[in-house]
Amino acid sequence: MLILQRRMLMAASAVAGRAGFRARSGAGRPSGSGSILPMTGGQASTGKQIDNAVKLYMQQKGDTVAGKKIEIILKDDAAVPDNTKRLAQELIVNDKVNFIAGFGVTPAALAAAPLATRRPRCREIVMAAGTSIITERSPYIVRTSFTLAQSSTIIGDWAAKNGIKKVATLTSDYAPGNDALNFFKQNFTAGGGEIVEEVKVPLANPDFAPFLQRMKDAKPDAMFVFVPAGRGGNFMKQYAERGLDKTGIKVIGPGDVMDDDLLNNMGDAALGTVTAHLYSAAHPSAMNKDFVAAYKKAFRQPPGLHGGERL
Repeated sequence: MLILQRRMLMAASAVAGRAGFRARSGAGRPSGSGSILPMTGGQASTGKQIDNAVKLYMQQKGDTVAGKKIEIILKDDAAVPDNTKRLAQELIVNDKVNFIAGFGVTPAALAAAPLATRRPRCREIVMAAGTSIITERSPYIVRTSFTLAQSSTIIGDWAAKNGIKKVATLTSDYAPGNDALNFFKQNFTAGGGEIVEEVKVPLANPDFAPFLQRMKDAKPDAMFVFVPAGRGGNFMKQYAERGLDKTGIKVIGPGDVMDDDLLNNMGDAALGTVTAHLYSAAHPSAMNKDFVAAYKKAFRQPPGLHGGERL
């Protein structure tokens, strides 16, 4: 918990440090942050959640650090790495931001990494993309969210200890999907489990039907699923349409597939699903209840994984 709050405090610290530099140099303009998020396209849910959380945090906590007003410049990259790189360049060179933040998917975060390396006075803060290697690409990158390794090892341990012997895996075919698969498999097989089928699906392909048939034919006890946050609703719809919810094949995985802001639209097919992640809108703490109420009041929907990480 307290993840996105730490995000914003970390961001504020970065701004404060740069604000101090400007104060000493006599500059008086506000401190700027470039927020590069997928506000449209298949990952729009992730971008909107993060943007909402930032807005709510600043509404509640203010927009001034060390006497400097913070300005956030939002750019939509639609999770397309070429867009990310171009927008990051514009923010750094034209808008002279103090840091670039956001990055809904790993390819976007990696596309901006060379710019953070070449221009170290502008840091890169990764708020969503969960592949382990991202922070190794530049000494000027910090991640304030999570890695897929954290949630995937936990669900691997859980499955092995809870009577699941055979698992088929369905993961998106890019770096986070590979991380999720490898770390799940490492812990699940170490606990005595067996992987009976591995399927990797194209990141840009929303049609899961042929891949789900392979899951069904493998007849596992459960299927381990990783798809990026925002794609879970489409996956669960097709899971039900193919009748897998009636086969007794349990869906397990990191929490991306069961993002809270999409969960209510998944219907009964989601019953019995078990996922592990760093946030749930259902967490019973008083702090979370207050946050969920404030988020619903502000945006008329519950926070999802990336919106709720501010707690």
